[in-house]
Amino acid sequence: MRQVILDTETTGIEPKDGHRMVEIGAVEMINRRFTGRTYHQYINPERHIDAEVVAVHGIDDARVANEPVFAAIADEFWAFIEGAELVIHNAPFDVGFIDHELNLANKKRHGPVLGPVRDHCRVLDTLTMARQMHPGQRNSLDALCKRYDIDNGHRVLHGALLDAEILADVYLAMTGGQTALSLDAEASAEREQSAQASEGMAIRRLVLTPGQLRVIRPNSAEEAAHSAKCQTHQLRWHEGETNDA
Repeated sequence: MRQVILDTETTGIEPKDGHRMVEIGAVEMINRRFTGRTYHQYINPERHIDAEVVAVHGIDDARVANEPVFAAIADEFWAFIEGAELVIHNAPFDVGFIDHELNLANKKRHGPVLGPVRDHCRVLDTLTMARQMHPGQRNSLDALCKRYDIDNGHRVLHGALLDAEILADVYLAMTGGQTALSLDAEASAEREQSAQASEGMAIRRLVLTPGQLRVIRPNSAEEAAHSAKCQTHQLRWHEGETNDA
């Protein structure tokens, strides 16, 4: 299955008020493995970016003044996402902006109409998923990073590609998969071979007589180390619950 983990940055909250996209970032996965393909583009929104929004993502008018308008990159962007399952945190926000930009671009083009997104892509909203998995808790991207022990210390400002990469790790952690962006291909191949070799093998039960199974008990130093480790995990869990409440 092909998935594209996607994030956008915008000039404001509501496209109906004339707000536009200023950045798109996306990461491709196939069968839950990163392919190394990404899409990243700054966009000239053809309007002023308010100071309060610049404080969130750091993208001001000067930064995007010489970037292409969305209509100029619409085909390239659409080719990257078409047919994929889009994994987005708070999907209605990003999909709404993408559809708005596609509608504007379609008015200026003579080729085939692009969009709407949900007619050509499946959309998975990780915010909805997180709320179902962790009801009554904070489920922002930062909160999820803390909950799943994902390092986002390098995230000072919002950025579309950086947030897409972080969301990819969060999504894989939420769904029980690999969470590292860089995969060791050789180790991955070895795991595949091992899994294939074990397919179809019947479970063989061992019949042991008393005394055959040797039990090695921990010494006092090992017991003390284990107790300290358990206390550390309990403290981390308690701190996480307190801060997310």
